[in-house]
Amino acid sequence: MYERNLLEEILNRDNLNQAFKQVKRNKGAAGVDGMNVEELEKHLVKNKDEMIRLIRQRKYQPQPVLRVEIPKPNGGVRLLGIPTVTDRVIQQAIAQVLTPIFDKGFSENSYGFRPNRYAEMAILKALEFMNDGYDWIVDIDLERFFDTVHHDRLMNLVSRTVDDGDVISLIRKFLVSGVQINDEYKETIIGTPQGGNLSPLLSNIMLNELDRELENRGLKFVRYADDCIIMVKSEMAARRVMRSVTRFIEEKLGLIVNANKSRITKPNDPNMKFLGFGFFRDFQTDLYKAKPHQKAVENIKYKLKQLTRKNWSVDTKYQVERINQLLRGWINYFKIGYMKKLLENIDSHTRFRLRMCIWKKWKTAKNRRKNLIKLGMNRLEAYKNSHTSKGAARTAYSWILTMTITNKRLAAFGLVSGVQHYMKVHA
Repeated sequence: MYERNLLEEILNRDNLNQAFKQVKRNKGAAGVDGMNVEELEKHLVKNKDEMIRLIRQRKYQPQPVLRVEIPKPNGGVRLLGIPTVTDRVIQQAIAQVLTPIFDKGFSENSYGFRPNRYAEMAILKALEFMNDGYDWIVDIDLERFFDTVHHDRLMNLVSRTVDDGDVISLIRKFLVSGVQINDEYKETIIGTPQGGNLSPLLSNIMLNELDRELENRGLKFVRYADDCIIMVKSEMAARRVMRSVTRFIEEKLGLIVNANKSRITKPNDPNMKFLGFGFFRDFQTDLYKAKPHQKAVENIKYKLKQLTRKNWSVDTKYQVERINQLLRGWINYFKIGYMKKLLENIDSHTRFRLRMCIWKKWKTAKNRRKNLIKLGMNRLEAYKNSHTSKGAARTAYSWILTMTITNKRLAAFGLVSGVQHYMKVHA
């Protein structure tokens, strides 16, 4: 139990300044009051003292979060709650003080939203268990976790560690601040809005109870936020664990297990997906290895297609920058996965689509002739090919563009090679 004056640590000037800088770095949309991060500094200069006074007197009232729907790549929507930027600063200030206190008690097998822990580490730990013979996977899906957290259970867990009534009161106020949906206010009797700066810590506090239960049973598991897989050595053990852990989650934690999405599986099942990764057995080494899951591959291909639309009338330099940004980010996330052949195909297809875009941007036969000559084609061929009846796609595949807008030229223009970037991060 911590008996320090945690509220004063939260309201400490340096802590609040750090929280403000983090909220500003995160950017994000405005909340219900319409204030954006660019306006935040001026607002805090004017109102910070009054805000602190109200918090100390337990009179501060957070505003409702703005409920928005984010489309999922595989269909459906994810519900996010966007607090006002002022409330985000306060939540961030609380999280900065409480995270080091709670983190010491979290499980070694928990990786989500914790200092110096990443998804990559969770995947490596899962592979370690799989290759030690624990290759039956109990994949338990928590249904709408952030919307089903029981406030009293959660606050009871917080109060076991934090002995500061002011801080407990402030956290509860954020939990019950309500949501605004299409200009209509709705109370939040249960749940912690996914999207708030405090929500990741609160979710780990709640699910640490699950971690401890699994550890007490001697089970091998990896958890990242509300994504958790348990690994055992036999199908019979997997079925037993599925039944007993489901019962614990629903009866002891008051959460809901999605029976339709929870399942028992093997690592190399094509439908097995954890943190965007799939797994396969390398028959040369007889070891399980990771790769980007097919859904993650479809997602990156869809995004690249959007960035190489024929009718997107932006400067090619800007287009290349966006492609590079997307590719680097995706490869950096999946860098521990095996994907060289996949990236060769993505590189090839991206170059084809970029050539198609360039051809469309040249528009007229005169402009096409001029640019083909610039790229080294003789005048007669340039004249003939500038009047080709082939569509943009067929032209991009043909020697007309592959011999002029070469791979080397695209690289010199700045287009990143996914394969080369992958090899670089592995070096």
